Amino acid sequence: MRALPVVLLCVLAAAGCASGPRPDTAGPATIRVPQDAPTVQQAVDSARPGDLVLVSPGVYHESVRVTVPDLVLRGTDRNRVVFDGEVRRPNGIVVTAPGVAVENLTVRNHTLNGVLVTGMADESGGLARGSDGYTRLNPAEFPPVQGFRVSYVTASNNGLYGVYAFDSQHGLIEHSYASGSADSGFYVGQCSPCDIVVRGNVAERNAVGYEGTNASGRMAVVGNRFAGNRVGVSTNSDYQEAFVPQRDAAIVGNVVASNAEPGSPAQADGGFGVGIGIAGGTRNLVARNLVTGNPGAGIALASAEDLAPLDNQLVGNVLSANGVDVAYAASDRAPGSGNCLQDNVLTSTAPAGIAGTMACPSHPATAAGVRLTLPPAPRGVPFPDVTAPPAQPDLPDAATAPPRPARDLPGPVDLAGYGVPEPALLAEYAGVKR
Repeated sequence: MRALPVVLLCVLAAAGCASGPRPDTAGPATIRVPQDAPTVQQAVDSARPGDLVLVSPGVYHESVRVTVPDLVLRGTDRNRVVFDGEVRRPNGIVVTAPGVAVENLTVRNHTLNGVLVTGMADESGGLARGSDGYTRLNPAEFPPVQGFRVSYVTASNNGLYGVYAFDSQHGLIEHSYASGSADSGFYVGQCSPCDIVVRGNVAERNAVGYEGTNASGRMAVVGNRFAGNRVGVSTNSDYQEAFVPQRDAAIVGNVVASNAEPGSPAQADGGFGVGIGIAGGTRNLVARNLVTGNPGAGIALASAEDLAPLDNQLVGNVLSANGVDVAYAASDRAPGSGNCLQDNVLTSTAPAGIAGTMACPSHPATAAGVRLTLPPAPRGVPFPDVTAPPAQPDLPDAATAPPRPARDLPGPVDLAGYGVPEPALLAEYAGVKR
């Protein structure tokens, strides 16, 4: 039989074979792995802005760097499309281009980060914290990534951060899960203004559930479950990073519970048993969170070196069964002022009576801080050995939905629409049940 022409064979195969260059007027393409490209990196490198790289179930032993703007990288099955670092590779997916979305997949067993989104990069990859020891950000040299989305991603057993947004703006981290992170499950750092929303996520069995270091301005952490970590939420200022001090973040409508989990990696600073901690932060709103069962402190306001907690508002939180519900632990060196409490449900504070003496509207003077005593921290579990996560829900219509690049994000955030959550918020997706 006479051989069919190559072009006809490509049409019959319908598997990405092309008869020539793709026209510039063509719309977004779908590049399937492994059907159209044998590796994810090859698929990403062959893509154009706006394309969808759609990954079939399998365990992928590769680190992927995305430098194509507006690309959507998506797995067809969140629990079965797995990027496994084998405790050998530093990062799972590194995004250094604007408008990129990472969706519906799992990243596990990396020595540094599961997903890293950063403008601080060179030819070798991401240079955010941990990638080369430590490199301080020069914002003029490394402008932030403009626009990103991480949705329906499971990040487990990674040696630093699960999902890490650093030197990035205008982003959304949603419907994702992080566990077994030796630093924090979700991290946002070095952005001002951030214009980032972290919502609808679950973090458990991490050293810290969510951490925001020098993450300032239009920064919202809303409707998440931070339960069964060593520390639930940490918002802090740090001189090692740009944009000191941290300021103007909203932590609203979250469940922050039982953060004294021994089956988690130990953190370098030894923090343990705290629900929400603010260290050296300014003008933050902590409102309508359910904070319970944290044996050190439910909410703690503290200093960071000579950076005082200033003008933070604690409003409408429901606190119970904590070592102390609210602790004011500012240092003599940086005593702070302007912090206030209003309409919180609580039974204990340290110092006693600060709910009255620090009532809103705030006053310049404040009570002297106390030394916060936390329960002894257990040794911790090596990050590769932390219990594997339960199965997580898929992105709806993952195999067929058109690509949506990460532009015009995060969109409006109605903080008033987040009330005090029920204890069962997102509990069906968690492995820590207490």
